[in-house]
Amino acid sequence: MTLTALVDRFRSEEKCRAYLEELRWPDGVHCPRCQSEKISRIVKRNQFDCDSCRYQFSVTAGTIFADSHLPLWKWFAAAYLIGESRKGVSANQLKRELGTTYKTAFYLTHRIRAAMKDENPIPLSGIVEVDETWIGGKRRHVGGGYKDNKTMVLGAVERGGRIRLRVEKHNARRDLTKFIQETIDPDAPRIMTDGWKGYVTADIADHNTTHETVDHRAHEWVRADVHTNTVEGVWSLLKRSIVGSYHQLSVKHLPAYLDEMAFRFNNRENPFLFRDTILRLLDGKTLPYRRLVGEG
Repeated sequence: MTLTALVDRFRSEEKCRAYLEELRWPDGVHCPRCQSEKISRIVKRNQFDCDSCRYQFSVTAGTIFADSHLPLWKWFAAAYLIGESRKGVSANQLKRELGTTYKTAFYLTHRIRAAMKDENPIPLSGIVEVDETWIGGKRRHVGGGYKDNKTMVLGAVERGGRIRLRVEKHNARRDLTKFIQETIDPDAPRIMTDGWKGYVTADIADHNTTHETVDHRAHEWVRADVHTNTVEGVWSLLKRSIVGSYHQLSVKHLPAYLDEMAFRFNNRENPFLFRDTILRLLDGKTLPYRRLVGEG
C-alpha cells in the first residue's frame, strides 16, 4: 500500500466502510449479538438489521471506531502514516497532515498505539540479544552515571526476527532474569548480552541455552558472532524517533510508544502491514480519553 494508492482507494466514507466490512466479515455479514447470518441492509443509515434478534448495528459497532466522530479516511490515513514511518509520527505532524486539532491527533495516535499492543506475544527463539537503555533528558552539574531522571527500557531481539520492549524500574539481577524468562523461549539455544553484572549473575544459561557476553568496558564490541549490535541498532532507532519525531515524551506514555515501535519493527517485512493494522483497530479495545490523560 502506497500513499497514492491509499488516497485513490479510500477517498470516500462508503469505500472505507466497504473495506471494514470485507475485513470484519470475510464470509459474509453476521450479527455480533446472536451470530445470525440473516441480515438486512439499511442503506440510508449505513447499518444492518438482524432478522433473527432485530439488533441494528453498523460495521464499526463494537470496534475502536464506534465512538469516534472522525471520518474513517482520516483513521486510515493515520494508521498508514504511523505504520509506514520508520521513526514514527508525532501528534503535531498528524494534526497538520489531517487538518485536525492537536487534541484529536493526540487521542488518535494513542488509540492506534493501544491497538498495536501485542497482548499474546510469542516467545523469542534462535539467537537472542538482550540489552537495556535509559530514556530521559540530561541534567546539569551531575556525572554521566546519574540516572534518577531517566527511565530504563529493556529489550530483547531475535537476530533477523522480532523484538520485545518493556519499561522497568531497575536493571538488577531479579528484573533482568524475569524479563528474559517472560520474553524468550526456554529452548532458545543462545542468549547474548554485554558484561553488565546484572546479566552475569542472572539465571540465563541452562542445560540447552548458552549465555555469551561481550565486555564493552574493555572496548570489546564483537567476538566472532558474539555481539549485541542488533539490539543496539534498535536503541539507536528508538532514540532517533524521540529526538527527530516525538521530540519529547512522558514516562506515563512511554510503554505505548514502545508498543508502536515493536509492532512496526516486527512487521517491517510484512507486505500487508496496512491491512493488518486496520484489523488490529477492528479488534482493539476502546481507550477512553479520560483514562489516557489520567482524568477521573
